[in-house]
Amino acid sequence: MKIINTANYEEMSRAVADLILEEVRSNPKTVLGLATGSTPLGAYSLLANAYKSGAADFSGVVSVNLDEYCGLAPDNHQSYRYFMDKNLFSHINIDRANTHVPDGTALNPEAEAERYEKLIESLGGIDLQLLGLGHNGHVAFIEPGDEFPAKTRHVYLDEQTIKANSRFFERHEDIPESAISIGIKAIMGAEKIILAVSGNDKANILKKSLYGAITPQVPASVLQLHNNLTIITDCLG
Repeated sequence: MKIINTANYEEMSRAVADLILEEVRSNPKTVLGLATGSTPLGAYSLLANAYKSGAADFSGVVSVNLDEYCGLAPDNHQSYRYFMDKNLFSHINIDRANTHVPDGTALNPEAEAERYEKLIESLGGIDLQLLGLGHNGHVAFIEPGDEFPAKTRHVYLDEQTIKANSRFFERHEDIPESAISIGIKAIMGAEKIILAVSGNDKANILKKSLYGAITPQVPASVLQLHNNLTIITDCLG
């Protein structure tokens, strides 16, 4: 476990972007596991700037996103596919056919989860996985529970997660209650993991995740077992 403490969000974003760029330059066909939410926005902006300046080439990169809300079409402004297109994919030269996000409109979410799991396996797994951290310790949409879910699955969101996501929706009834999320197997199978955490409100759950008991009640705690984990944060300084 390597911890990089940064002074602020901007420094954290730069450190995250630098590691991703290092990966892409060393392996132009790398498989990137990507996250959504406010935490990676700064890093994604820096990746876009690197491409525009000629400092990065994403043409051979394959991306796999962690999750997607059920019931939201790709063009819905709150879908994670839309988020990725708007904040990263449309600003770099990645082949859109190589950008993978679960299908939130699938009539059978369980079948879609199985398809997505097989897709990740067909890619040979993830080379570099970027993760954020939820206030309840979730990574992806792996919520606190009685076990660590191994495979991609259809999940119902924790009430705390729904509340945290409410700021993105105009009406409470529009907030999705379930999602398709990859499991621990794909995350822990990644060659490298970056856990990016910003904000003092996440300091306690980050400490619990890194130094507490390894338990499915704190899903991120399983990351303690990974042999190439880098934590980049502005909340432990």
